[in-house]
Amino acid sequence: VTMRTLDIGGDKALSYFPIEEENPFLGWRGIRVTLDHPEIFTAQIRAMMRASIGLENLQIMLPMISNVNEVNSSMQLIKRAHRELTQEGLEVKFPPVGVMIEVPAAVYQTRALASMVDFVSVGSNDLTQYLLAVDRNNPRVANLYSAFHPAVLHALYHVVSAAQKVGKQVSICGEMAGDPGAAVLLLAMGFDVLSMNAATLLKVKSVIRSVSLDAAQDLLDQVMQMDDAQMIRSAVDLTLYNAGVDRLLRSSRTN
Repeated sequence: VTMRTLDIGGDKALSYFPIEEENPFLGWRGIRVTLDHPEIFTAQIRAMMRASIGLENLQIMLPMISNVNEVNSSMQLIKRAHRELTQEGLEVKFPPVGVMIEVPAAVYQTRALASMVDFVSVGSNDLTQYLLAVDRNNPRVANLYSAFHPAVLHALYHVVSAAQKVGKQVSICGEMAGDPGAAVLLLAMGFDVLSMNAATLLKVKSVIRSVSLDAAQDLLDQVMQMDDAQMIRSAVDLTLYNAGVDRLLRSSRTN
Protein backbone atom coordinates (compact mmCIF):
# COMPACT_ATOMS: atom_id res chain seq x y z
CA VAL A 1 0.00 0.00 0.00
CA THR A 2 1.50 3.30 -1.09
CA MET A 3 0.44 6.27 1.03
CA ARG A 4 1.21 9.85 0.12
CA THR A 5 1.98 12.35 2.84
CA LEU A 6 -0.41 15.30 3.12
CA ASP A 7 -0.70 16.81 -0.35
CA ILE A 8 -2.73 20.01 -0.15
CA GLY A 9 -2.52 23.29 -2.02
CA GLY A 10 -3.14 24.12 -5.65
CA ASP A 11 -6.41 22.40 -6.58
CA LYS A 12 -6.38 20.25 -3.42
CA ALA A 13 -8.07 22.28 -0.69
CA LEU A 14 -9.08 21.45 2.87
CA SER A 15 -11.96 23.42 4.35
CA TYR A 16 -10.39 23.30 7.82
CA PHE A 17 -6.91 24.30 6.55
CA PRO A 18 -7.52 27.16 4.11
CA ILE A 19 -4.59 28.38 2.03
CA GLU A 20 -5.12 31.65 0.20
CA GLU A 21 -2.47 32.65 -2.34
CA GLU A 22 -2.36 34.65 -5.55
CA ASN A 23 -0.78 31.71 -7.40
CA PRO A 24 -1.52 28.53 -5.44
CA PHE A 25 0.04 26.16 -7.99
CA LEU A 26 3.42 27.84 -7.49
CA GLY A 27 3.03 28.37 -3.78
CA TRP A 28 2.62 26.56 -0.50
CA ARG A 29 1.65 22.99 -1.31
CA GLY A 30 2.62 19.38 -0.83
CA ILE A 31 5.83 18.73 1.06
CA ARG A 32 6.37 22.47 1.54
CA VAL A 33 3.36 22.63 3.84
CA THR A 34 4.25 19.62 5.94
CA LEU A 35 7.91 20.53 6.36
CA ASP A 36 6.74 23.90 7.67
CA HIS A 37 4.48 21.97 10.06
CA PRO A 38 6.60 18.99 11.15
CA GLU A 39 4.09 18.12 13.86
CA ILE A 40 1.51 17.36 11.14
CA PHE A 41 4.02 15.39 9.08
CA THR A 42 5.23 13.34 12.06
CA ALA A 43 1.69 12.58 13.26
CA GLN A 44 0.77 11.29 9.82
CA ILE A 45 3.92 9.17 9.52
CA ARG A 46 3.31 7.65 12.96
CA ALA A 47 -0.28 6.83 12.00
CA MET A 48 0.85 5.19 8.75
CA MET A 49 3.45 3.08 10.52
CA ARG A 50 1.08 2.02 13.32
CA ALA A 51 -1.52 0.97 10.75
CA SER A 52 1.07 -1.19 8.97
CA ILE A 53 2.02 -3.24 12.04
CA GLY A 54 1.62 -6.92 11.24
CA LEU A 55 1.15 -6.22 7.55
CA GLU A 56 4.52 -4.78 6.55
CA ASN A 57 3.11 -3.57 3.23
CA LEU A 58 3.48 0.19 3.64
CA GLN A 59 5.28 2.49 1.23
CA ILE A 60 5.47 6.23 1.91
CA MET A 61 5.50 8.72 -0.96
CA LEU A 62 6.59 12.36 -0.69
CA PRO A 63 4.70 14.82 -2.96
CA MET A 64 5.88 17.97 -4.74
CA ILE A 65 9.58 17.38 -4.14
CA SER A 66 11.78 19.95 -5.89
CA ASN A 67 15.20 19.52 -4.24
CA VAL A 68 17.33 17.11 -2.23
CA ASN A 69 17.07 19.16 0.96
CA GLU A 70 13.35 18.42 1.13
CA VAL A 71 14.10 14.71 0.94
CA ASN A 72 16.79 14.96 3.62
CA SER A 73 14.46 16.84 5.96
CA SER A 74 11.62 14.40 5.32
CA MET A 75 13.81 11.35 5.93
CA GLN A 76 15.00 12.79 9.24
CA LEU A 77 11.40 13.20 10.40
CA ILE A 78 10.42 9.73 9.18
CA LYS A 79 13.37 8.16 10.99
CA ARG A 80 12.48 10.07 14.15
CA ALA A 81 8.87 8.87 13.99
CA HIS A 82 10.05 5.28 13.52
CA ARG A 83 12.49 5.60 16.42
CA GLU A 84 9.76 6.98 18.69
CA LEU A 85 7.43 4.09 17.91
CA THR A 86 10.20 1.58 18.51
CA GLN A 87 10.98 3.19 21.86
CA GLU A 88 7.29 2.87 22.73
CA GLY A 89 7.65 -0.88 22.35
CA LEU A 90 6.02 -1.27 18.95
CA GLU A 91 7.54 -3.59 16.36
CA VAL A 92 7.40 -1.42 13.26
CA LYS A 93 9.29 -2.19 10.08
CA PHE A 94 10.88 0.87 8.49
CA PRO A 95 8.94 1.32 5.22
CA PRO A 96 10.29 2.05 1.74
CA VAL A 97 10.13 5.76 0.96
CA GLY A 98 9.73 7.30 -2.50
CA VAL A 99 9.45 10.70 -4.12
CA MET A 100 6.99 12.10 -6.63
CA ILE A 101 8.37 13.75 -9.72
CA GLU A 102 5.88 16.52 -10.46
CA VAL A 103 7.93 19.63 -11.22
CA PRO A 104 10.61 20.25 -13.87
CA ALA A 105 13.29 20.80 -11.22
CA ALA A 106 12.76 17.26 -9.98
CA VAL A 107 12.97 15.86 -13.51
CA TYR A 108 16.52 17.08 -13.88
CA GLN A 109 17.46 15.93 -10.38
CA THR A 110 15.90 12.50 -10.74
CA ARG A 111 19.16 10.60 -10.40
CA ALA A 112 20.14 12.45 -7.21
CA LEU A 113 16.65 12.13 -5.73
CA ALA A 114 16.28 8.47 -6.68
CA SER A 115 19.60 7.63 -5.05
CA MET A 116 18.23 8.90 -1.73
CA VAL A 117 15.01 6.86 -1.69
CA ASP A 118 13.60 3.45 -2.58
CA PHE A 119 11.35 4.29 -5.53
CA VAL A 120 10.22 7.10 -7.81
CA SER A 121 6.71 7.97 -8.97
CA VAL A 122 5.78 10.49 -11.65
CA GLY A 123 2.66 12.61 -11.17
CA SER A 124 1.81 13.10 -14.84
CA ASN A 125 -0.99 15.65 -14.40
CA ASP A 126 1.02 18.20 -12.46
CA LEU A 127 4.23 17.53 -14.37
CA THR A 128 2.51 18.17 -17.70
CA GLN A 129 0.89 21.30 -16.33
CA TYR A 130 4.18 22.72 -15.05
CA LEU A 131 6.18 21.79 -18.13
CA LEU A 132 3.70 23.47 -20.46
CA ALA A 133 2.73 26.36 -18.14
CA VAL A 134 -0.91 25.46 -18.74
CA ASP A 135 -3.71 25.27 -16.20
CA ARG A 136 -5.71 22.32 -17.50
CA ASN A 137 -8.76 23.57 -15.59
CA ASN A 138 -8.70 26.94 -17.38
CA PRO A 139 -10.95 26.74 -20.48
CA ARG A 140 -8.99 29.52 -22.19
CA VAL A 141 -5.81 27.45 -22.38
CA ALA A 142 -6.96 23.88 -21.72
CA ASN A 143 -6.52 23.05 -25.41
CA LEU A 144 -2.77 23.61 -24.97
CA TYR A 145 -2.56 20.88 -22.31
CA SER A 146 -1.28 17.69 -23.91
CA ALA A 147 0.43 14.70 -22.35
CA PHE A 148 1.69 13.90 -25.86
CA HIS A 149 3.67 17.14 -26.13
CA PRO A 150 7.26 16.25 -27.10
CA ALA A 151 8.62 18.04 -24.03
CA VAL A 152 6.48 15.88 -21.76
CA LEU A 153 7.56 12.64 -23.42
CA HIS A 154 11.24 13.58 -23.31
CA ALA A 155 10.93 14.53 -19.64
CA LEU A 156 9.31 11.19 -18.81
CA TYR A 157 11.98 9.27 -20.70
CA HIS A 158 14.67 11.19 -18.82
CA VAL A 159 13.09 10.30 -15.47
CA VAL A 160 12.96 6.58 -16.28
CA SER A 161 16.53 6.51 -17.59
CA ALA A 162 17.92 8.41 -14.60
CA ALA A 163 16.10 6.28 -12.03
CA GLN A 164 17.12 3.03 -13.71
CA LYS A 165 20.77 4.08 -13.58
CA VAL A 166 20.60 3.88 -9.79
CA GLY A 167 18.44 0.75 -9.81
CA LYS A 168 15.17 2.25 -8.62
CA GLN A 169 11.63 1.27 -9.59
CA VAL A 170 9.64 3.93 -11.47
CA SER A 171 5.87 4.26 -11.53
CA ILE A 172 3.51 6.84 -13.00
CA CYS A 173 0.05 8.01 -11.99
CA GLY A 174 -2.44 10.49 -13.40
CA GLU A 175 -4.64 10.61 -16.49
CA MET A 176 -1.79 9.65 -18.80
CA ALA A 177 -1.33 6.24 -17.17
CA GLY A 178 -4.99 5.46 -17.83
CA ASP A 179 -4.88 6.42 -21.52
CA PRO A 180 -4.50 3.19 -23.56
CA GLY A 181 -2.33 4.86 -26.19
CA ALA A 182 -0.13 6.63 -23.69
CA ALA A 183 0.26 3.40 -21.72
CA VAL A 184 1.94 1.80 -24.73
CA LEU A 185 4.55 4.57 -24.79
CA LEU A 186 5.05 4.46 -21.02
CA LEU A 187 5.76 0.73 -21.03
CA ALA A 188 8.17 1.15 -23.93
CA MET A 189 10.00 3.82 -21.93
CA GLY A 190 10.48 1.34 -19.11
CA PHE A 191 7.97 2.37 -16.45
CA ASP A 192 7.54 -0.50 -14.00
CA VAL A 193 4.09 0.41 -12.68
CA LEU A 194 1.12 2.29 -14.15
CA SER A 195 -1.30 3.58 -11.52
CA MET A 196 -4.75 4.42 -12.87
CA ASN A 197 -8.44 4.76 -12.14
CA ALA A 198 -10.16 1.39 -11.89
CA ALA A 199 -12.54 2.42 -14.69
CA THR A 200 -9.69 2.46 -17.23
CA LEU A 201 -7.90 -0.66 -16.03
CA LEU A 202 -9.51 -3.21 -18.36
CA LYS A 203 -9.06 -1.04 -21.46
CA VAL A 204 -5.39 -0.43 -20.74
CA LYS A 205 -4.88 -4.11 -19.95
CA SER A 206 -6.45 -5.10 -23.27
CA VAL A 207 -4.20 -2.73 -25.22
CA ILE A 208 -1.06 -3.87 -23.43
CA ARG A 209 -1.88 -7.48 -24.26
CA SER A 210 -2.54 -6.61 -27.91
CA VAL A 211 0.59 -4.57 -28.67
CA SER A 212 3.93 -6.36 -28.47
CA LEU A 213 6.82 -4.77 -26.61
CA ASP A 214 8.82 -4.64 -29.84
CA ALA A 215 5.99 -2.75 -31.56
CA ALA A 216 5.70 -0.40 -28.60
CA GLN A 217 9.43 0.33 -28.65
CA ASP A 218 9.33 0.92 -32.40
CA LEU A 219 6.49 3.38 -31.85
CA LEU A 220 8.44 5.13 -29.10
CA ASP A 221 11.50 5.47 -31.32
CA GLN A 222 9.27 6.99 -33.98
CA VAL A 223 7.44 9.52 -31.82
CA MET A 224 10.58 10.65 -29.99
CA GLN A 225 11.72 12.08 -33.33
CA MET A 226 8.50 14.07 -33.77
CA ASP A 227 8.04 17.68 -32.70
CA ASP A 228 4.25 18.01 -32.70
CA ALA A 229 1.78 16.59 -30.17
CA GLN A 230 -0.93 15.96 -32.75
CA MET A 231 1.46 14.05 -34.99
CA ILE A 232 2.45 11.92 -32.01
CA ARG A 233 -1.18 11.29 -31.08
CA SER A 234 -1.92 10.25 -34.67
CA ALA A 235 1.03 7.85 -34.74
CA VAL A 236 -0.15 6.25 -31.51
CA ASP A 237 -3.71 5.95 -32.82
CA LEU A 238 -2.43 4.29 -35.99
CA THR A 239 -0.48 1.71 -33.99
CA LEU A 240 -3.57 0.85 -31.96
CA TYR A 241 -5.65 0.70 -35.12
CA ASN A 242 -3.20 -1.75 -36.67
CA ALA A 243 -3.37 -3.83 -33.49
CA GLY A 244 -7.16 -3.92 -33.73
CA VAL A 245 -7.81 -2.07 -30.46
CA ASP A 246 -8.53 1.43 -31.77
CA ARG A 247 -12.13 1.18 -30.49
CA LEU A 248 -10.76 1.59 -26.97
CA LEU A 249 -9.50 5.07 -27.80
CA ARG A 250 -12.89 6.65 -28.26
CA SER A 251 -13.69 7.07 -24.55
CA SER A 252 -10.22 6.95 -23.02
CA ARG A 253 -8.21 9.70 -24.68
CA THR A 254 -6.14 12.36 -23.05
CA ASN A 255 -5.04 15.26 -25.22
